[in-house]
Amino acid sequence: MKGNKYNYWLISGLILMASGYGCKKDAGEGGTSSITGKVVVHDFDASFQAIQDVYPAVDERVYIIYGADHATYDDDFRTSYDGSFSFKHLQKGKYKIFAYSKDSTGAYNGTVNSALPDIPKFVEVEITKNGQDVVAPDIVILDNNQ
Repeated sequence: MKGNKYNYWLISGLILMASGYGCKKDAGEGGTSSITGKVVVHDFDASFQAIQDVYPAVDERVYIIYGADHATYDDDFRTSYDGSFSFKHLQKGKYKIFAYSKDSTGAYNGTVNSALPDIPKFVEVEITKNGQDVVAPDIVILDNNQ
């Protein structure tokens, strides 16, 4: 009888440990944290040589990638009148946030790729604790509305 009681507690403990291990949540939805930030437009002349104006990106689509191990975006948000965005109810973990920018001449990042005139501009953010409100660095996108 004594051995059965010991086995019961041992098996119960192993089951609890295994179930707790499987419930670990990674970056993504279902948490109590948030990431906020802004998208800013640097409006260049037609040849991308000189900035003509700087203003908030209104109604610009911003994307978020949960975790650091994949490239497909998990959610998106349209910026407000002041260029702000917010992703809420997030778990602890690493996130990539991006918006698309014009860069057809390669003046900004040193590459030329006429087949892809819009390129992603990334910022990386990490949530390290529950209930955290992280402010992401500004995402600067380029345009030439001349």
